[in-house]
Amino acid sequence: CGKCGKDLSSTKPALKAMGKLFHPSCFCCKSCHRPMQGMQFYVKEGSPECKRCYVTSLASCSQCGEKITDRILKAMGKCFHVRCFLCSTCCCTLDGLPFIAGEDNKPYCVQDYHQRFSPQCETCKEPIVPAPGSEETVKLVALGKNYHIKCYQCEDCARPFSSEVDKYQGHPVDGRILCTKCHTKRTKICLNTNNC
Repeated sequence: CGKCGKDLSSTKPALKAMGKLFHPSCFCCKSCHRPMQGMQFYVKEGSPECKRCYVTSLASCSQCGEKITDRILKAMGKCFHVRCFLCSTCCCTLDGLPFIAGEDNKPYCVQDYHQRFSPQCETCKEPIVPAPGSEETVKLVALGKNYHIKCYQCEDCARPFSSEVDKYQGHPVDGRILCTKCHTKRTKICLNTNNC
């Protein structure tokens, strides 16, 4: 017998399952010990298990709450059906794709994560995201405001600070960032009118 190891009788029936022969009373569920002759069973750790016990022992999907009877996808310390592990914004399947857990502890495809959680540029109001092919976000911060490098410019004349004259040198005036020329002009106006 494949369970008890005792000899089988040639005059009594035997069951064949899992490539072995069993006494009918020995072929039972490993968990609830219910006899399983003629019943559907699953093999768990080399022993038969009835459907009810097998399903009870399965992990539940963190998204839908149902038992996972096929492939389990483990991510973010949780179990999911492959069909349930989706981007929280665009609902694309994340199986086999890079993803990022957002500040809300939900999964996002990389593109949607950056659109939702990246800082916004003060000039163009678009999110500051990594350049294509890069994983690193490059931003400039001045007076507590975020800027794309290409958008960092004088708030009066819109001249980019990437030009050789100022080379990222903004001059703060009343919470605004100005180029040297506009800063000088404002300073002269301020000094001439005593409106400083």
